[in-house]
Amino acid sequence: MDWIPLLDGATSRFAAAAAAGDLEAPVPTCPGWTLADLVGHLGWVHRWAAHAITDGTPDGDSPYAGDPPDMVEWYRESARHLVDALAAREPDAPAWTFGPDKIAGFWRRRQVHETVVHEYDALAAIGRTETWSVDPALAWDGVDEVARFFYPRQVRLERITPLAGTIRLVPTDVDAAPLEIGDADPVAELTGPASYLLLALWKRVPVEDPVSAGLLRTAVTP
Repeated sequence: MDWIPLLDGATSRFAAAAAAGDLEAPVPTCPGWTLADLVGHLGWVHRWAAHAITDGTPDGDSPYAGDPPDMVEWYRESARHLVDALAAREPDAPAWTFGPDKIAGFWRRRQVHETVVHEYDALAAIGRTETWSVDPALAWDGVDEVARFFYPRQVRLERITPLAGTIRLVPTDVDAAPLEIGDADPVAELTGPASYLLLALWKRVPVEDPVSAGLLRTAVTP
């Protein structure tokens, strides 16, 4: 993946969606949040990640403190700061991360997927989710991140108990072997475009298969 251009594009699309909406509008996919809450969250995450890259610690804390009309511009500055911080460092340069790989490259991937999912949220707030589009290979990489990183981490940190079953994720638009989350019976097969599977794991879209839906009531992502 060419992560830097992907991140630049995703943050630009998120900012455009935020600018097109009412910052007080609710975000249907993030219950209890307004669009302003979403913009503030993602801008803060970008600045926090940039600090982890440049300073090597998780102590960055830069919440939005300006006037509401300036929030989208603040977000754009936050995104540019992150993109610049990542572009200035090789992927294998040391950085603080919450993953096993303590390198800047961790944040390239993580921040792209963070932004792509929140782009969907921003579009939900303005009633335009039908315009959300993600390359199937990128979406499948996001599914891989959940299956191989986030779900095991949720279990390891004892935030959840292991699933009482297995979800087999089968993409219909990517030539890739299925991924599995969990290792118990029953085994439920969730099939569809990679983008649908990604949104399902992040609880952004309903899941019709009753066994998969029951298993996904567990927070397989943070």
